[in-house]
Amino acid sequence: MHKLPALLLFLCSCAVGVAVHLWLRGSFYGCWWWSFSGLSVLFPQWEPIHYDLVVGILSARHNFELRNVIRNTWLKSFKHDPALNQRVQVKFIIGAHGCDIPVEDREDPYSCRLLNITNPILKQEMEVFIIPEAASSVLSEDRAVSVNFRVLYPIIITRLGVFQDNSIVGFERNITVKVYQAEHEEPLFSARFSPTSSGVQVDRLWYKPVEQFVLPEGFEGTVVWESHDPIGLISRNLHKVILNDGGGVLRLTTVEEGLLRYELSESVEGIAGGFTYTIHEGEALLQNLNSRPERLLSHLTKLEEEDALLKEESSTYQDIVFVHIIDTYRNVPAKLLHFYRWTVESTSYDLLLKTDDDCYVDLDNMFQRIVQKNLKRPNIWWGKQISVRRGEGNDSPSPATGHPKALKVGDLVHRKYYIPI
Repeated sequence: MHKLPALLLFLCSCAVGVAVHLWLRGSFYGCWWWSFSGLSVLFPQWEPIHYDLVVGILSARHNFELRNVIRNTWLKSFKHDPALNQRVQVKFIIGAHGCDIPVEDREDPYSCRLLNITNPILKQEMEVFIIPEAASSVLSEDRAVSVNFRVLYPIIITRLGVFQDNSIVGFERNITVKVYQAEHEEPLFSARFSPTSSGVQVDRLWYKPVEQFVLPEGFEGTVVWESHDPIGLISRNLHKVILNDGGGVLRLTTVEEGLLRYELSESVEGIAGGFTYTIHEGEALLQNLNSRPERLLSHLTKLEEEDALLKEESSTYQDIVFVHIIDTYRNVPAKLLHFYRWTVESTSYDLLLKTDDDCYVDLDNMFQRIVQKNLKRPNIWWGKQISVRRGEGNDSPSPATGHPKALKVGDLVHRKYYIPI
């Protein structure tokens, strides 16, 4: 008889071990949730409640007031409706981690990347590219060459330049250099080089002054060299030149498809010249760098306070899913995908609606549209589908052939439309 208690103790220990294992499994996927999918296999009676619709509300960590507006309006009405309450689950999606870099010290306010400026070169005109002595010029077949850049602290471009064959005396080409702002059709400024208007030669380049604009922090642009001759441009590969970033005030980038007009996307990446620039308001930059340690300490203190407030809010309302990412705007697609994983592993539902914390959701109307458009069939994604190049779109439900880069406000997706990340 004394063996029975020992056996029960052994079985209880095993059950605890299984539960801990499943909890760790949920943690491994990067979110603070309990994974019911594994438990339901071992214990069918623990199956989660099935919902017709799960609503995921993307919300920034600091948007407490917006969340409370929702709790006191359409979400409050929904909770007092027994019929809807059994059919719908609503969760706010919040990043578990705040960015530990103050906004003033980030490359841009939408990311969590340190603005890594050290020893900036002030009150001095700089050439953007350093050409090693051993680097050779290549006469290519390309008649359009471009390079993309991002400004991390305000600069002023003072001159645009082109390469010329050093074996030729004087300038014998017809070339235009243009600077575009991302997504803009017209160049911001340009310079035209010709045998009769060649500018000034400085070492291997010919330069011309341009109208000066302050390019602000976050400016994304493209320099394009275009040949008007039957032959191509003298160009160099980006990997064979050195970027003179002025201490970290700009960097080269790769433009995503669709950011620039079609003609620019057809150019070849490289350089067929360069430009000169100066740092704008350098003294203000130095003051900003000197005050960084004090600003960082204050920011980390506020971050701890924010963590405590979010923990209290989550405990009070029980309507938050924390996903294991840094909560920034650029992480919104990953934030949504992590929430999607949570829904698949931790709840049971037919359809998922993604929305934002500044939107009003009419659930009655939503269910009417679900019936009208027959959205409960598998592999359905209903939302605004936009062509990258043309900007065209429609809101007709369509079969899911691939995972969207990011679901937009009001997008509805079937549970089976899921690709693990």
